[in-house]
Order: sequence, then C-alpha cells, then structure tokens
Amino acid sequence: MATSRTPTVRQRRLGAELRRLREERNLTGDGVAETLGWSPSKVSRIENARIGARVSDVRLMLELYQVDPAHQREVLALAEEAGQRGWWAQYPDLPPEYAAFIALEDEADAALQCESQVIPGLLQTEEYARHVIQGWNAIATLPPQALERRVEVRMRRQRLLTRPNPLRLSVVLDESVLLRRVGDRSTMYAQLNRLLELAALPNVDLRVLPLDGPHQPIVGESFILLEFSPAYDVTFPDVVHTESLTATQSQHESVTHSYRLAWDSLAHQTLGSEESLERIFQIARERWRV
Repeated sequence: MATSRTPTVRQRRLGAELRRLREERNLTGDGVAETLGWSPSKVSRIENARIGARVSDVRLMLELYQVDPAHQREVLALAEEAGQRGWWAQYPDLPPEYAAFIALEDEADAALQCESQVIPGLLQTEEYARHVIQGWNAIATLPPQALERRVEVRMRRQRLLTRPNPLRLSVVLDESVLLRRVGDRSTMYAQLNRLLELAALPNVDLRVLPLDGPHQPIVGESFILLEFSPAYDVTFPDVVHTESLTATQSQHESVTHSYRLAWDSLAHQTLGSEESLERIFQIARERWRV
C-alpha cells in the first residue's frame, strides 16, 4: 500500500470518513481502540492516513459503529482501493510534498490552474520540462540520474489528460509565459505547438491572459485548485496548491474559496478560447519558429 508519508486520496477519504462515523456516535479514539484491543494510537493513525488500514480492521470499526449495511459496503470497497499503491511509489526519492501533490492530482476530477511563470507541467514537452527542472536544480542540486527521473515523473503525470475519465483541466496562462524563452528557439516552438495539440482535447480549456488587456493583478503566484467528486458516498474537500520557492497546500474552505474567486476573476479577463489559440499560434510563428 502507499507509504505513510504520501497517502493516496483514497486513504485520506477513508480516514476522514471513519473519523466522521466515530464522532457522529460520540466515541473517542481511545475508547474505540480499547474496545477493539488495539494500541491507543492506532485509530488516530488510521483516521489521519498515517498507516494503511486493513480491510478487516475497517470492518471491525464499522461493525462497532453499527453502520448500516449499504454504507458499510461502500466504505469497505473504498478500503479495498485504498490499499493500492500509487505509481509514484516507484520513485522513492521524490520530495514528500511533491509526492503528496501527485497523489492528490492523480485522483482529482478537475483542476483550475493559473500560471504566470512557466508552461503548466501537465502541458510541457519533455525538452521544455527538462530545462525547467534544470533551472530548479540551481537551488536544489540533483544528480543527473535523479534529474532525469523528475522529467520522467512529469511526463508520467500527463497521462491524466488522456486516460479514461480524464482530468478536466482549465488553465489561465499569462501571455508572458509564451514569450519567456526556456531552452532554445526550437524548444519553445515545439512547446507552443504542443499547447495547440493539447488544447484540442475536449477536457482541456486553455485561455491566455493578454499583456495588453485591462486586467488588474489579483494574485502574484501560480496555483492549482484541485476538485474531487464523491467516491463510494464519501466526499473529499477541494485542495489548493501554490508554488514559489516552496510549495504549500490548503484544504481550508475559506482559502480554496478565495482562490476559486481569484481564478474566476482572471478567467473573465482572458482572451476567448479561439483567440487564445490564435495568440499562441501567432507567437510560435513570429517569435520562435526556427
């Protein structure tokens, strides 16, 4: 199952639902542990997804809570899935915060992204991604093999866009990103053409925030807001992930709501879908074509 440092969304959903069921019945974690003959910390570790929960343990908890049979079946099915390892477990050298983000992104239903520095990772070509990661390497030195693994991980993440039930990705992209050279001219030309290809996917909506528009700055950082559909009758809160020199995540409703409003406001100031693609094509042809 997934490591304790990078729990999957399924594990986190399961833990949150078990906590909700326990608290709904006014039971304490210590009381549940004592009744089931467990160590005092085991219930807390399961609820906080610090350890993977065995299906047999989940069944004992549900029976103790006298959960109705229909919901028991849903939670047990979730527990079965929660035991599956994420593909990112093959890369144990990933920073914990990055692995945690991948775990969230992998199970998100939709993503709202605002990017003001570089092309979003899910839309990058391999060569562009390599240059971006090499740039970060200036402050976080990686050996060559580790750097290539990071590129490999970024390319692997992109399967979200073409898998069955693909991620719905909506991007507000600052025009300056299209003008900022990463790598050489051929790298940029290939990258902008890749944007045009991916924007043709029905689940990708790419809008350009023009430099000459009347828009007002709202946020000075890039961010992505991940949305999750209910699974097995268990909900999971939206998560906002921001990046600068360090990455932060928040599930607080007031925070995610603020970022949603910011994204909506920026989206209203972008070029339309067709105009955005025309602008990307124009910049690729006039600025980057070799």
